[in-house]
Amino acid sequence: MRIAHFSDLHFGTKTLGEADRCLAAAIDRATALGAQVAVISGDATDHALDLHAPAAARLLAQVRRLADLCPVLMLQGTYSHEPAGTLAVFRCLGGRHPIHVADRIEQVALTGSGRWVASPEWRFEALPTDAAALFSCVPAVNKATVAATAGAADAAQALGEQLARLLAGFARANRRARGAGLPTIGVSHGTVFGCLSEHGVPMAGFDHEFTTSTLFAAEAQAFMLGHIHRHQSWTRQGLAGRQAIAYAGSIGRFHFGEEGEKGFLLWEVSAEAAHFVLEVTPARRTIDIVFEGRPDLEVLRDTVARLDVAGASVRVRWTVAEEDHAGVDRDAIARMLAGAAQTKLESRIVPVVRTRAAGISRLARMEDKLREWARVSQVNAEPLLACLAALTQAAPEDIAARLLEEGGEAEVEGAVLDASDRSEAREA
Repeated sequence: MRIAHFSDLHFGTKTLGEADRCLAAAIDRATALGAQVAVISGDATDHALDLHAPAAARLLAQVRRLADLCPVLMLQGTYSHEPAGTLAVFRCLGGRHPIHVADRIEQVALTGSGRWVASPEWRFEALPTDAAALFSCVPAVNKATVAATAGAADAAQALGEQLARLLAGFARANRRARGAGLPTIGVSHGTVFGCLSEHGVPMAGFDHEFTTSTLFAAEAQAFMLGHIHRHQSWTRQGLAGRQAIAYAGSIGRFHFGEEGEKGFLLWEVSAEAAHFVLEVTPARRTIDIVFEGRPDLEVLRDTVARLDVAGASVRVRWTVAEEDHAGVDRDAIARMLAGAAQTKLESRIVPVVRTRAAGISRLARMEDKLREWARVSQVNAEPLLACLAALTQAAPEDIAARLLEEGGEAEVEGAVLDASDRSEAREA
């Protein structure tokens, strides 16, 4: 059976352009490749949508296109993206083929005539006589419910244990279906321990829903996952044949810094094996330009010319001290990036940190206080002591006149202060 696996569409107000363009291209490609079934493994929406919202209208239109191509299975995703009941409207959506919304733990059989038949309970005790494929569905788990039942401290462990038992419980029905020559498919939405996020960060916490071992224990040939926006996969050859687990990743690139290609998976699933290919979508290009200090406009100009930012989404990030924040010419940066489709400027301001010197108030002489402050702050005290001596020995008018005569260089009593020294002098 040839299955088109889409995930994390994230239709929303801000993401509409990217989501609609990429999903439209994916459906065109799935049509050309002759997909027989379509699976959307969660997070079709980015947030709660009003039915009159443009994003809702476009999502309904695209899912209707899928339903005209083949039977569609939609899984409940993360509740913060798809509030409970969001997918109910798709049950009423017309099309040449039916749409099944899996918002509870269940098994669903696709019949030879293209109908969806859901199990009365969490799994089938006996498969429908005309079943052509068996899908085991585990929607996103509401962790608040688990915490309310098991207690917040034990919620993570209880969640993993119960999901492991559940997935192992699907194995009997999947073995029966495999014995009848039917493809077996698992569909879920969650995090696999050890997987990589779209930014390359390993997901290694104790509150993740799955491990590869528990997913393989369901004995489904293919396990189609959603939630993580980076495409990645795991395979195993064993008594259940060639099993494969894979995230399709998000349909488009919705955040800066996301790694890897975006697209959907085209699966070929039989009773003995599962194989897939990533079909790439025209996701937007994102470019990150990072400066450790104040942005160098010459360097930025060369970088923009070298990377060809036309039509791309560009983010410029820099880190500056608090006193240098106002010196960044944001307008000049924006003008250089005028050809980009989107520009985002992010500054990280390092606040002034004042170090306390214990016992400094008990020192009688100002020179001693200054030396103690310089020792704690790890700065050179000599230029500051020279300034202090000049302040105590000369009138303000004389100091100002000397500075003007020297062209603005802060040379006092033979000590020359550079910019950092002057800053430290003001701090002192």
